[in-house]
Amino acid sequence: MRLLLVRHGQSKWNAARRLQGQADIGLSDLGASQADMLRPVIDGIGPCRAVSSDLERVRETARRIGAQSPRLTDGLREIDVGDWTGCAIEEIRAQDETAYLGWRAGTSAPPGGEIWADFVERVTAVIEEEQRDPCQNLLVVCHGGVIRAILQRYVGLDPAHIIPVAPASLSAFRLGKGNPPRLELFNYLPGSLDFEAPD
Repeated sequence: MRLLLVRHGQSKWNAARRLQGQADIGLSDLGASQADMLRPVIDGIGPCRAVSSDLERVRETARRIGAQSPRLTDGLREIDVGDWTGCAIEEIRAQDETAYLGWRAGTSAPPGGEIWADFVERVTAVIEEEQRDPCQNLLVVCHGGVIRAILQRYVGLDPAHIIPVAPASLSAFRLGKGNPPRLELFNYLPGSLDFEAPD
């Protein structure tokens, strides 16, 4: 089974470089157009089914890329950033760079936030449920942190070694019987590159 991992398009808080975690923030106008640009790529692959975070920025992305009746689940929500919800990334870094880098590396959590290991378990439980009925191309519409969690669990890439994937980007890896999981595509954007994507 191939997992097609799509991060939601730019949200209004991504545009302002504010951490949103599980806050239910919608797409910006740019985020909507980013998702629209990805649709022909997804159509060309032809997912067999889709599963999606239930937050609005992801649900709208799923609609715009043509996901057919995705199963919505809170198991694919972004990691809860606790007291950092809504805070500007630069302000967090200015106050405590070490804490921010520890959070990005998965070694610490913001005050009141979700522990990385618990987040990974929550996310991968959804993938394992989907594996009970495998299909060729499973579309997973989600958040940047969810993609990092999946890559850590199945490919062994620690979050400290993974850049934030770009909004409305596509990554893919294959889960197969008898073979180790294999990363096939990472951070693909139609017609452009983005190495400075927001958390």
